[in-house]
Amino acid sequence: MTKILLGSLILWNLVVFGLYAEDKRRAQRGLWRISEKTLLLLAFCFGGIGAIVSAHICHHKTRKWYFQIVWWLGLIVDVLVIIFRLKNK
Repeated sequence: MTKILLGSLILWNLVVFGLYAEDKRRAQRGLWRISEKTLLLLAFCFGGIGAIVSAHICHHKTRKWYFQIVWWLGLIVDVLVIIFRLKNK
């Protein structure tokens, strides 16, 4: 069960990473964007790691303070889930 949870967490963070990168690509080309609300929700709901990594690699949304807060909260959620799952094997 732990492997499934950790695998799902990794997969979800890869999805979030990809969505942040895709939003940056769309921004550069003047295309329809992924809403900030959606990006924030994805980051907070177990996607903090993917959001932080993608934002810094793609230089996307790094100046917006509220994104940074949600990324770190999402990261904390990720870490708490991992710790909780490892403690309750």
